Formats: sequence, structure tokens, C-alpha cells
Amino acid sequence: MRLFEEKINIVLADDDRDECELFKEAVSEINENYNLIFFSNGKELMDYLNDNEIHNPDIIFLDLNMPFMSGVDCLRQIRADEKYSDTAIAIYSTSSSDQDQEDTFTLGANVYIKKPSDYAAMKKILQHIFKTYWQYHTSDMNRETFLISV
Repeated sequence: MRLFEEKINIVLADDDRDECELFKEAVSEINENYNLIFFSNGKELMDYLNDNEIHNPDIIFLDLNMPFMSGVDCLRQIRADEKYSDTAIAIYSTSSSDQDQEDTFTLGANVYIKKPSDYAAMKKILQHIFKTYWQYHTSDMNRETFLISV
């Protein structure tokens, strides 16, 4: 399992600072072998990803509702760039809209996570994602496993 063998590069784009801190705390409890970078809006994320000097993230967590550029717009641009064809993308949103789920699935997100309402649930979902994220880019897209919630 790659996560526990070498450092995993994680990117989280979310404009809610409290949510980002909880995410960081949960990730650090799951495994200490990670690099985590935060962006508070889609434009910052895309500026970072368009820098040819960076190491590609292994997994990107995208909030849908961000200032300057939405998660859907980021997803569209990321999937249009061959450089990120093997990068797993997890939508990480409070939205439970069927349309949001359909749109992000169609645009190439690997998994859709409905943000959990408490820390324990968040940690449980992130553990699941980090243990199985490699499957998201090595297998066919699967609607049955696309939505993850507690």
C-alpha cells in the first residue's frame, strides 16, 4: 500500500480554514508520512498546479464552492491536463446534490465525499480514501463506489 511505504502528496482546496485544520489533524492521526498543501480558492490551486516546478500531487481534495474559481472549474482544467491524468481527485463538499455528483463524475473525479458532520466520521472516511486511493486511478470509473458518506 503506497501510502504507508512512502510520502504521499496531498492537496486540499477549501476556503473554510476550520475545515482545513480538522482535515490536517485527521490526516496526521492516520499517518505521519505525508505532505499536505492547502489552497483557499480555486485560482490559487490552479496557479500552483500550473507551475512546472512542483511535484505532482498523489491526490487532490476539491471543495465545490470556492471563491474565484469553483471546484468544478478546477476539476475541468485538471482533467484537461495530461500531466495530471494519474492524479486521484476527490470531491470534498457539503453538497449532496445529485447534479453535482453527476457533473463531477462525468468530468472525471474519482470519488465524491459528502463532508462529514463530525471529526470521527471525517477521520474514518479519510482512512478509507487513503487506503484505497490507488484504486481510483487504476480501475474503471464506478458509479457504485463514487459517493462516499458515513
